[in-house]
Parts: sequence; structure tokens; C-alpha cells
Amino acid sequence: MPENPRGIDPRGPRFAAAITSVLLLVDVFLALIGASVAAFILLAVITLLFVWGVVSPRTAPWGALYRAAVQPRLAPPAELEDPRPPRFAQGVGLLVTAVGIVLFLAGVSWGVLAAAAAAFVAAFLNAAFGLCLGCELYLVLQRAGVLGRRPAGAA
Repeated sequence: MPENPRGIDPRGPRFAAAITSVLLLVDVFLALIGASVAAFILLAVITLLFVWGVVSPRTAPWGALYRAAVQPRLAPPAELEDPRPPRFAQGVGLLVTAVGIVLFLAGVSWGVLAAAAAAFVAAFLNAAFGLCLGCELYLVLQRAGVLGRRPAGAA
């Protein structure tokens, strides 16, 4: 990744989080009513969408939809954000949903429900309040020297 990555419109990841929240809420509902195979399939699709968001964020469907249909109708953002924390957050979502898939395949019946519910909470907080838990985790790990470079002036 480049040393000084180009900034992104912070409303794009929130838009993607809103769509992801809806999908995850449907998944939680399916798991709660006992439609476990349907819930598993939907979680697998969501997991693949997270993979796409990590591997190629510019072509991921929700970001592309935002840039094509929503962003042109909005005023430019007041400021741009570093793309690394949202991309890391996509990786966290991938990890959480992949654990649900693995648990389901291992015969743990509540794995899909737990993973979808946890991912839903994170996606909803981002969509509704702009609180990106994965982004916050990225910053904590960056300050600890575990990830990336420390921001200028950080002790």
C-alpha cells in the first residue's frame, strides 16, 4: 500500500455498512426462525462480499454503487479519510463471518447466528452513528506499533 494513501469519502463505507446491516439482520432473522441452511448461504454470500471489499475495495459492489448512484448527488465531503482503517474493518468483518461459516460446517448450530449478530452490531454502529469498530481497532493496533506506521507526532 502507498505511504500516503489517497483519501476516500467517509460516507461511502457508511453506505456500504447500511446495506451490510440489512443483509446481516435478515441473516439473524433466518437463523432465529430455524432456516439454518438459508442463513448459512446468506452468511457465505456476505463473507464473499467482505472478501471482495478486502481484496478490491474500488470494485466492491456497495462502494461502486455509492460512487455511481449516491455520491454524484451529494456535496463533496468536508474531508477525506484514510482508506486503510475501513479496509481493515472489512477484514475484521470477513474474519467474524468466516468464523460463523466454519462453526456451522463443524456442526455448531448457533455459529451463523452468533457471527451474523456480532457483525450486524458492528455494521449498524457504523451505518447509524459513524462508529466503525474495525477502524477503531486499526487505530489502536497502529498506536501500539502492531500495524502500519505510527501517525506523525504520535508518542
